[in-house]
Amino acid sequence: MSGARSGAGGSGLANLTLLTVLYLTLNSTLNLLNKWALGVYGFRFPLLLTSCHMVFSFAVLMPVALMEPWHTHQRLIEKQWKGIVVVGVSLALNIALNNISLLDVSLTLNQIIRSAIPVVVCILSMLIMNKYPSRQEATALVVLTLGVMLAVWQGAVTGKPYAVMCCIAGTVCNGAMMTFSSKVLSEKLDVVRLTFYTAPVSLACLLPFYWLHERDAYLDYVPTHRQGVTFIILTTSVNAVAYNLIHSAMIKQTSAVTATVLGEIKIVGLLVLSTFLLGEGKELTVKMVVGCLMALAGFTMYSHTKIRRFRESSMQPLVVSLTADSSSSKEPLMSSKAWPRADSAPASGRVGSAAAKRASAPSVAVLQA
Repeated sequence: MSGARSGAGGSGLANLTLLTVLYLTLNSTLNLLNKWALGVYGFRFPLLLTSCHMVFSFAVLMPVALMEPWHTHQRLIEKQWKGIVVVGVSLALNIALNNISLLDVSLTLNQIIRSAIPVVVCILSMLIMNKYPSRQEATALVVLTLGVMLAVWQGAVTGKPYAVMCCIAGTVCNGAMMTFSSKVLSEKLDVVRLTFYTAPVSLACLLPFYWLHERDAYLDYVPTHRQGVTFIILTTSVNAVAYNLIHSAMIKQTSAVTATVLGEIKIVGLLVLSTFLLGEGKELTVKMVVGCLMALAGFTMYSHTKIRRFRESSMQPLVVSLTADSSSSKEPLMSSKAWPRADSAPASGRVGSAAAKRASAPSVAVLQA
């Protein structure tokens, strides 16, 4: 029995490790490709690029999604259409605003601004889910916020104000998307169907703006840049659909906060890569570097607090009531409350206890076996 458990634990750790590596790699390559295309190569059509990502995602996932009967899709859409619409709109705004910001702001400043996503997630969790941070978490988020504010204040000298504001707005939309994605996924909507359902919603939000603001300029641009346009659209679309699937899978397997924390790890790598590959080192000022360091310090404090809380909760053995109700209270193993007798619980209660334990288990904040 112990061998089977250790084997299952090792397999779970390997799967989560692979998922984490893919998440960080795809996130980094997507950011670098988008910045190179929009800010360096001269493909200044962020709405078109985002729309192509949505169309490609929908086309790739359609064969998989349509393997299920239509009534299954109809039932899920009728039940969760509000969450799907919110996630789709938030996703469109998040990606489009972020791509617009990359036109006239460095990837370094872009990533520092987006490092404030935990702050957005925390605020939305308080407003929507009534979840409040601890004192240590709040302190870390304040340090993170101050660092981002200092970096933005100095970075606005080299980047255009509209691009900075678009990046900030995209960060807020990203936090909203992650919060609502976690809620929708917890209601048994799998990764493929979530991405498949939200792509048309996102596309419907983007196409009118592309038609009004980018269509004419794109038609003038594409005849002289066909090969470059094909490479950019195809490469970034493949990267985007892979990242969206891994991103959603990460949220489903852990939590929105965990995916946010893991997303912060790639910031240091992107700062280094953008300095050497995109030549952005000359845009860094002393105060901007201080702001970056403060933001990274706040992230480190926040991550340490989340990890410590998880370890403390995992070290306390819990007894879950033998009912199918996932909201049942959990008591310490040495609690004074008496255990229910084994012969007093019906068979259905014993089956339900497994589901209750899974539903009430704490979110995984670190890689665990």
